[in-house]
Amino acid sequence: MNDKTIVALSSGNLPSGVAVIRVSGPSCAVIASLMGNGLPKPRSIALKNIVNPQTQEELDRGLLLWFPGPTSFTGEDCLEFHLHGGRAVVEAVLDALCTFDDVRLAEAGEFSRRAFENGKLDLTEIEGIADLVASETEAQRKQALAQSRGDLRNTYDDWRKRLVHMRAMIEAELDFSEEEDIPEEISKEGFAQVVALKNEIKTYLEDDRAGEIIRDGFKIALMGKPNAGKSSLLNALAKRDVAIVTNEPGTTRDILDVHLDLNGYAVIVSDTAGLRESDSIVEVEGVRRAQLRGSEADLVIWLTDIDDIEEAPELNFEDILYIKSKDDNHLFDNKMSISTLTDKGLDGLLNLIKERIVGKLNNRETRLISRVRYREALSDCVTHLDFVLENQVSDIELKAETLRYASDCIGRIIGKIDVEDLLDVIFSEFCVGK
Repeated sequence: MNDKTIVALSSGNLPSGVAVIRVSGPSCAVIASLMGNGLPKPRSIALKNIVNPQTQEELDRGLLLWFPGPTSFTGEDCLEFHLHGGRAVVEAVLDALCTFDDVRLAEAGEFSRRAFENGKLDLTEIEGIADLVASETEAQRKQALAQSRGDLRNTYDDWRKRLVHMRAMIEAELDFSEEEDIPEEISKEGFAQVVALKNEIKTYLEDDRAGEIIRDGFKIALMGKPNAGKSSLLNALAKRDVAIVTNEPGTTRDILDVHLDLNGYAVIVSDTAGLRESDSIVEVEGVRRAQLRGSEADLVIWLTDIDDIEEAPELNFEDILYIKSKDDNHLFDNKMSISTLTDKGLDGLLNLIKERIVGKLNNRETRLISRVRYREALSDCVTHLDFVLENQVSDIELKAETLRYASDCIGRIIGKIDVEDLLDVIFSEFCVGK
């Protein structure tokens, strides 16, 4: 149990209409008695005069909530002060709270970390909360909410428990082979279950990275020769001047990103350097970065000037849209072309992008893989299961130990085993007060 009580502003930037100060730890009851003239009823709201415990000066008149542990977010005794959201008010109350000997300001993510350490949430739920706080689109909100309420935890914990059971079945033949009530071939059922679970996880991994795309954004790279209209299209999609547009070739050297919300999905559109041979070290580096961004993109939009009569090149990217640009006179009415000057074709282009996104991400279940670390751990798990099932591996002790490795892979996802080095990374993503 933590012997320090932590406090922090949990409600965001000041000034605001209401400010929420969260308190968690063993001193909550004493704090409520000295600063709020007594504890409210559990999980009830009480209007209180909030006072400085040293001077009895009234600091504000606000609401006090009391959540006795273990039935609280952190699993500890918790208080919430709902105050007027002025900077002076919040600073005065925080200063008063820190006059208690065992009270200190919370670090980023420390409330959530205590919830994890006290068994209230697993790591996937914790990361779901972080994603929910950071969500900017409807799809991100839905996915993060499902994860924060335990959708992934339930799936992964079930797989881990099944692996532990399979290991027990396989070891039973080894440990109790001389016992009459233990069939000699008991491990056969365990191996059959290994096959079934391996296939289940492999199918789960074949998701086109949908969960990661929802969380991190659908990545689009605008590519083409110099002066193909990439920067103009970026500005048109952003509806503001993001990139410099000139008639001089090679204006764009570095990557410029614009974040959009299309049909509730996060989209990141990147303007890249025009692809051509160059003696300029800076431009060569820009071309290298453009090609790298294209290889990482979920969709490449290759722009070709309407007056360019050369055939578009064959490109080896995941998905490509070939678009004619600068069609200011509407010469290609029956083909996909755009004009940022007249807005011709922009709605059609956006519809094509939306179709690509919906085709890849829509109608997906909510228990999607949302982070690279989940995918890597599950892939490692499948590798271990493949090893167990190899015919040439006849040592039953080795098979059982490999099953332990497989279950540990999933255990690390949810925080059941060996995650101490991971915790600081995870909780560093949180804001103070969460």
